[in-house]
Amino acid sequence: MKRSVFLNHVREVIRTNQLSYSTEKTYISWIYRFIVFHGKRHPDEMGGKEIADFLTNLAAERKVSASTQNQALNALVFLYKRVLKIPLENFDFMHAKIGKRLPVVLGRDEAFRLISSLEGEFHLMASLLYGGGLRLSECLNLRVKDIDFGLNEIIVRGGKGNNDRRTILPGVLVPQLNLQIEKTRLRLEENLMLKGFRGASIPEGLVRKYPNAPMELAWQYIFPSRKPAIDPRSGLLKQHYRHESYLQKAVKSAIRKAQINKSASCHTFRHSFATHLIEDGYDIRTVQELLGHTDVRSTMIYTHVLNRNKYNVQSPLDSMSLEKGI
Repeated sequence: MKRSVFLNHVREVIRTNQLSYSTEKTYISWIYRFIVFHGKRHPDEMGGKEIADFLTNLAAERKVSASTQNQALNALVFLYKRVLKIPLENFDFMHAKIGKRLPVVLGRDEAFRLISSLEGEFHLMASLLYGGGLRLSECLNLRVKDIDFGLNEIIVRGGKGNNDRRTILPGVLVPQLNLQIEKTRLRLEENLMLKGFRGASIPEGLVRKYPNAPMELAWQYIFPSRKPAIDPRSGLLKQHYRHESYLQKAVKSAIRKAQINKSASCHTFRHSFATHLIEDGYDIRTVQELLGHTDVRSTMIYTHVLNRNKYNVQSPLDSMSLEKGI
């Protein structure tokens, strides 16, 4: 089997199905590892048993997490269903069960201290994560056209599940966003002077429909990368958005600086946004829409965070201390 030819075919199918580039990289990685695990046999010579053996090895020998097992399973199911179009006979390997975990939530004072510890773009990004309940990837993917200053809304394009939604644009961020968009405009003017520059990276289907869009300000990323780079799919010089680690590292440093003793991350801002809205009495369905959850049960997890000592039970040690003066 010529691995490169086969994997290139897999890439073509992934792109035909309009999956994201990050999904493409993940799926290709797992398919390659699956092939190597079975002595570089061609996948069309294998089937359900070999998939089960590979996943069992990940769980029993490699001790990978349930979410990682599911990621590998999704990649291999895509390979056989969409690429090879081979039915998996007698294959009943189920997705690994992921235990319920309560999200880490910042108190309002902690959120203020953490955001205040950040400056410049970092401050604006973190403010959008908390103020609009955005995921990190959603924040980095924002384009100029996605900010509706008239309605004070942020349009999130292609969020989780490839769904669009609207969420809150905090009014306090309008001046900062205007300044950031002006920086983006100046960056675009500089890039237009570069030989071979082809504008912002946008889906190929949209480029065919709107050929001038990549060069227009409306389609530029609000948080562009430091300089254009070769697009891994088209091979053209394009403007991309900031890498996730750009903000992740800054937030980790700010957590230490603000002396917050919680296992917090960029995603903690989104958890805190939802929890604080529910604390303020907003309807669970409204919060669900703002977060972009398809199932309200995903949103209900934040009500559990609120139900601290919901049974109003007093610890027996506290009772003893009152009686005995411990």
